[in-house]
Amino acid sequence: MVAAQTSEAGPVRPVPASRPIMTSPETATLRVAIIDDDSGFVHVLAKRLDSAGCQHRTLSGPVPAEELAAMKLNALVVDPVLLGPLGWDFIERVCGMLPDIGVIVCTQGATVAQRVRGLRLGADDWVAKPCHPDEVMARIEAVVRRHRRGRTRADTGPLVAGELEVRPDRFQAYVGGESLELTRREFELLQALADHGGKVLERDEIYQRVWGYAMIHGDRSVDVFVRKLRSKLQKRSPAWEYIHTHFGIGYRFDAKPVEATGDAPVAEGSLGPSADGESADASELDAASAAGR
Repeated sequence: MVAAQTSEAGPVRPVPASRPIMTSPETATLRVAIIDDDSGFVHVLAKRLDSAGCQHRTLSGPVPAEELAAMKLNALVVDPVLLGPLGWDFIERVCGMLPDIGVIVCTQGATVAQRVRGLRLGADDWVAKPCHPDEVMARIEAVVRRHRRGRTRADTGPLVAGELEVRPDRFQAYVGGESLELTRREFELLQALADHGGKVLERDEIYQRVWGYAMIHGDRSVDVFVRKLRSKLQKRSPAWEYIHTHFGIGYRFDAKPVEATGDAPVAEGSLGPSADGESADASELDAASAAGR
């Protein structure tokens, strides 16, 4: 039997060596912390984590970012309701100081505005309670998978195209040394396209790479986030066109001077056409922001 490690924050529960488990290369080495006081939810999720061969601990409240870093976590599942008024500050601090930790907010009764706020503060995903523990596990795996891909790409150094410099090590892009102030999701979208520069990526493939799971039919998140990303690129680098639409298919990253493309840039604030040839309205923008920002 492998002895459980303990700390004031709570026990770490390695799976006993004699216990048969179903593991995968993605989950066998995961270390997950849970900040939640819903005993039923925590118990069931802990059983799923045990079955997947993960190590996990339950925390009774917020802990300093330095302590979280010392735990060498891959993911943090947090219910901000438990943290009270400090919940948002805690999420922002963890996401800002520990970009290698995937943060999944899992709570009940949140409004669209609250979900958008949490995702904009840096959370990687948002799961509404009541939810199935298998879905939470799948989202943990997807978030960690994206982070691991990001670390692998960070080792290759910055990518420069036109006036744009993409910095995987900083999860940010720059024009003339000034940050585009991309959200994490916007950066992941830009990086997915830039990593396949010159190649058309289908919308389903983009969604799988950036969001980490299959796109639901009718989901417009890819189109909406491409428009948001284009708006920021055009504001800082109006003389260059970076993302090109292939109607009915998807998008391609290829830095070209605007004069060479023959296309005028989309006016700032205009949603413009999407890869499927349609235009998204403001309600779709809000829905996609809430679903995946």
